[in-house]
Amino acid sequence: MTQEDTRLVFQIRSGDQGALEDAYRRHAAAVRAVARRVLRDAALADDVAQEVFVNLWRSPQSFDATRGTLRSYLLMMTHARSVDVIRSEEARAARQLRHAPAPVPVDVEHAGVLSDLSTRVRDALAQLPEEERRAVVLAYYGGYSYREVADLEETPEGTTKSRIRSGMKRLHSMLYREVASP
Repeated sequence: MTQEDTRLVFQIRSGDQGALEDAYRRHAAAVRAVARRVLRDAALADDVAQEVFVNLWRSPQSFDATRGTLRSYLLMMTHARSVDVIRSEEARAARQLRHAPAPVPVDVEHAGVLSDLSTRVRDALAQLPEEERRAVVLAYYGGYSYREVADLEETPEGTTKSRIRSGMKRLHSMLYREVASP
């Protein structure tokens, strides 16, 4: 694998677009997975993956085969760029917060109801079997599709769908029972 990657980088250095396409086919899934794990946003992860491969095209000399594989180099670049994106997003959010209008007074009663509901949902989630809880949390709190959850959990899509569906049914049952009984 290392020799093949070294050959690809050598060909990229000489301007061979086919070699870049081969490197992309070989490593893009891992690059996107790392970016998505760090960023928790599919669109930003795709942007970072594209930047990593554009940088490989523009500066193939920055890869040093004596320091590791092409995959490890690309993943390191992906992680570093993803962290940069997070920092940039945090700085942008901080700037917006500094220039935001004064907060609207909080409806204390409404906030209390939401807090109570949040606690009930969290308690119900804790009662789910581990596999179902992870699948539900990734899908509903992480914003992942069932296919993405299946990839992240390394389980078949059907199993993932069943875990999400079963977990949601259990949550509904637990929360409904709590509300129905005084």
